[in-house]
Amino acid sequence: MDAREAIKINLGLSEFISLGYLGDLSDEEFFHRPAPGANHITWQIGHLVSSEHQMMNQLFPGEMPALPEGFVGRYTKETVASDDASDFDSRETLIDSYRQQRAATLELLDRQSPGELDRATPESMQSYAPTVGAAFSMQGTHWVMHAGQWAVIRRQLGRPPLF
Repeated sequence: MDAREAIKINLGLSEFISLGYLGDLSDEEFFHRPAPGANHITWQIGHLVSSEHQMMNQLFPGEMPALPEGFVGRYTKETVASDDASDFDSRETLIDSYRQQRAATLELLDRQSPGELDRATPESMQSYAPTVGAAFSMQGTHWVMHAGQWAVIRRQLGRPPLF
């Protein structure tokens, strides 16, 4: 197994966990906050999709599919406190945008050689993803980090543990 295959396993497992936690939640439950001041799932998914788009675009300019008009602006520190569903994209748009971005990320990963995965990332990414391979791996890790909050939300809503 090479590094690309290991990263694909990480991305696949993170998707299995993350989408598993989200699968039976209603649109309204996507706005449940696990604690005062914590982010709701809708905002978190938009943040995750925006982050993947921006990170991959930083490494591979112009290679990622466009996000819906105004998408990135709906998932900023300025919008995090809103509970108004009209301020955000629909669940369907969020998941579709995720799938488009992730498909492009996987395509970019397939085009990398082992040496290219060792290439340093821009200085702005060095603290959390010092190499291109780490940036690809970060996409799965980032989703699982947020999915930990979704596990808490599920329990608060009376859902059984999944994993």
